[in-house]
Amino acid sequence: MARPITLFTGQWADLPFEEVARRAGEWGFDGLEIASWGDHLDVWRAVEDDAYLKTRLDILEQNNLQVFAISNHLNGQAVCDDPIDERHQGIVSSRVWGDGEPEGVRQRAAEELKMTARAAARLGVKTVTGFTGSAIWKTVAMFPPVPESMIERGYQDFADRWNPIIDVFDEVGVRFALEVHPSEIAFDYWTTKATLEAIDHRPGFGLNFDPSHFIWQDLDPLVFLQDFQDRIYHVHVKESVTQLNGRNGRMGSLLPWGDPRRGWDFVTAGHGEVPWGKVFRMLNSIDYVGPTSIEWEDAGMDRLVGAPESLSLVKQLATITPSAASFDAAFSTK
Repeated sequence: MARPITLFTGQWADLPFEEVARRAGEWGFDGLEIASWGDHLDVWRAVEDDAYLKTRLDILEQNNLQVFAISNHLNGQAVCDDPIDERHQGIVSSRVWGDGEPEGVRQRAAEELKMTARAAARLGVKTVTGFTGSAIWKTVAMFPPVPESMIERGYQDFADRWNPIIDVFDEVGVRFALEVHPSEIAFDYWTTKATLEAIDHRPGFGLNFDPSHFIWQDLDPLVFLQDFQDRIYHVHVKESVTQLNGRNGRMGSLLPWGDPRRGWDFVTAGHGEVPWGKVFRMLNSIDYVGPTSIEWEDAGMDRLVGAPESLSLVKQLATITPSAASFDAAFSTK
C-alpha cells in the first residue's frame, strides 16, 4: 500500500529550510511535514504574503518534494497549558509570548492555530499536526488529591478553547491531528476517549499516531490504531526504548535525554521496542493511506545517520501489502 514517506522538519529547524529540503530530496523522501518554527514556515506570512508562500513551494519543487502536513506543536502547547511559564517562553513565537501574561499567551496561541489552518489551506495541505496543552496534566500524580470536578473542568477548558479553533479548521477544509503525548489533554488510551467526547467527536479533530509515546506507558499501539482508526489522520514513525533495571523509573527521574539512568528514551526507528511490522500491517487493515512521517529523536545517534536509516526501514515496511489472493486458495480442487 503506497503511502508518502515524509520527514518532519521540527528537529531540523536550526538549519535553513532550503538545506533541510535539499537533504530530504537527496535521501529520497517523498515530501515534508513542515514545522512552523525556525525559518521553515511562518504561518502568518504564508497567509498574507503571496511571494513568501511561493518561496516555500518553489523550494519543495526544486527538491522534488511535496508537503503533506504542517506542524504547529510548539504554539499549540500554550493554548491550554496551566501554568504558563519560562518553559513556554522558550518554545512559542515572540508573537505569541508577547508580555508573557498567561491568559494573553493562551489566546494568542489559539489565534496562531487558527492562522495555521488557513496557511495549510493556502499550501494545499489537509492536515495540521500538533499539541493542545492541558490545564490538568499537572494533576497526573493524583496528589494532592484531585477532585473529579477539577478533571471535568480541565476537559471543559479544552473544549472551550479548541472548539473555536476547530471552527476555523472546518471553515477552510483542514483537519487537526493531536499527537497523543505526555503533557497533552490526551496522553493515553482513556484520556484520548475523554478528549474526543469533550468536543462531541467533531471530525475536524483527530489524531497523529506516534507509537513512541505508548511503549514506555505499556500501551498497545495496535489496539490504539484499531479502536481509533477513524481518527488516525497522520502517522509519525518515531521510536522509544525502555531501560528498566530496578533503578531506572518510567517517569524519567528528571534526567536529560540520552542519560542511561532514564527508564526510557527516544531512539531512531528500528532501534527500540515498537513492533513496526505489526503496526504497518494494522495500518493496512484500517486502510490508512496518509503519510508516514519520520520524526528523528535520538540523543545517541547523529540525525544525518538516523533520518536516512529510518527512511530505509519505512521503505522496507512499505512492501508489506495485503495479498491479492487468499493464501489457501491454492488448496482448492475446484
